[in-house]
Amino acid sequence: MISGRLARHLPLLATGGILLLLFGAAAVAYDGFLSSRVIVNLLADNAFLGIAAVGMTLVIFSGGIDLSVGAVIGFTSIFTATLVTGRGLHPAVVWPLAIGFGAGLGALMGTLIHAFRLPAFLITLAGMFLARGTAFWLNTDSVGITHPWYDALANFDLALGESIHVPAAALLLLAVVGAGYVVAHHTRFGRTLLAIGGNEQSALLLGLPVGRARIAVYTLNGAGAALAGIVASVYTSSGNASMGLGLELDAIAVVVIGGTLLAGGRGHVAGTLLGVLIFGTIQAAILFDGRLSSWWMRIVVGALLLAFILLQRFLVRGVGKR
Repeated sequence: MISGRLARHLPLLATGGILLLLFGAAAVAYDGFLSSRVIVNLLADNAFLGIAAVGMTLVIFSGGIDLSVGAVIGFTSIFTATLVTGRGLHPAVVWPLAIGFGAGLGALMGTLIHAFRLPAFLITLAGMFLARGTAFWLNTDSVGITHPWYDALANFDLALGESIHVPAAALLLLAVVGAGYVVAHHTRFGRTLLAIGGNEQSALLLGLPVGRARIAVYTLNGAGAALAGIVASVYTSSGNASMGLGLELDAIAVVVIGGTLLAGGRGHVAGTLLGVLIFGTIQAAILFDGRLSSWWMRIVVGALLLAFILLQRFLVRGVGKR
């Protein structure tokens, strides 16, 4: 017997507990791990994953899925690099075009999913092939980006005291998480998404704008993925059509580890940030160790993902037996 209130907060509490456990274990095992620099780097190094994961959280709230986000990141990075470096266009012109492409692709997929009742998995899979194929059509090689704006963003940081310097990528991630939190939990749109994920028929009977909300959330997610691609291009000072390969699966994993119900209807944007930090903590611990293969990160993330899916199943059944 689990109360509904406890069931809603238990996954978030579990995610926070796992983060503290992993970070604490790494801090004990490795000298220098418990430092402001490591904590800031967890945000900066995983900024584009986190930005994509916030949009994915909103999609999963509605009971949907989007497999195209990694490909949109790759397209955005090579599109930006090709136009800025190859054509000499200013990033202020290129970035809105890239975000417009992501939003347009998202709107198209959302419309097809809603209007024709097509599976989100298949439509977004087609979107993934479209974006990735277009990226490779633009350029199959990695393209470096040299521009004063990129140099300024790469070198910018916000000083918080003498020892803490927060780079632009980390600040943008926190801003997106904050905006996502407000949209998801303090607007009618966010409540509509949760209602759709909980029970679409009930949402329709309540007169909620199911169609508009579904199209809007895929549009917003596409724009978010494009923004993540821009951040990735700034972080690496380059564009590559292969960038973001498999990132859509990482985004889904951190959303679920963050406590969002994969079937939709329940979750928290703050949990997604915790999931990203868990992902980053595992990566950082492997780098500090120096002896472990990077595949250990996949093994640990896979185990956590399985554990949270089982936890969600348990909670759903527990609430159902009240």
